[in-house]
Amino acid sequence: MCGRYAQYNTREEYLASLGEETERDIPYDPEPVGRYNVAPGTRVLLLGERHSQLHLDPVHWGYAPAWWNKPPLINARSETAAGSRMFRPLWEHGRTIVFADGWFEWKQQNGLKQPFFIHRNDGNPLLLAAIGKQPFENGNDLEGFLIVTAAADEGLLDIHDRRPLVYSPDAARQWLSDNTTGKEAEDIAREGGLAAGEFTWHPVSRAVGNPKNQGRELIEPLTQ
Repeated sequence: MCGRYAQYNTREEYLASLGEETERDIPYDPEPVGRYNVAPGTRVLLLGERHSQLHLDPVHWGYAPAWWNKPPLINARSETAAGSRMFRPLWEHGRTIVFADGWFEWKQQNGLKQPFFIHRNDGNPLLLAAIGKQPFENGNDLEGFLIVTAAADEGLLDIHDRRPLVYSPDAARQWLSDNTTGKEAEDIAREGGLAAGEFTWHPVSRAVGNPKNQGRELIEPLTQ
């Protein structure tokens, strides 16, 4: 699963990670986002495509349509979302990308839950697959977005059996495209994710468990 992540670099660095110049309607902003502990229920920057241009919108992390009488959901499974009553409309018409620098998972160790920070080996930003309720620019605080997850493999299984679906730049652009069909998006979800070998992880302070805590120290390796 993915219930907490970091988004601390500048939007310009995230946009550059897409690899090629794409038409966009996004104001220049050199300031770092500076969020080291992004939690559900808050608004975060989402990358979407409208009229063949990229846009960044602050959107609520969590999704609960009017008929859903339970707490908002924050993740959707890549294996089943395209065919589900709840998520199919979002899969067809609300595909988006979450910029991140890494995500947190908790693992039971010695009777306690130890948080780990997981990030790319090369330090590049993560392009997380997500789906949400359009239009994002008029986002509703109940009908926001969900991060798409996939089954963990290889070493990542040591931390958790689920992981966010992280795309290559090519796969991310295809995922976002208005011209990509829902069926094609299923193929992208199966084939476009980065392998477990692209990531590394280390234990971090349990202070990250409190979403009020922010700061770079939350992602620093835990000193023994």
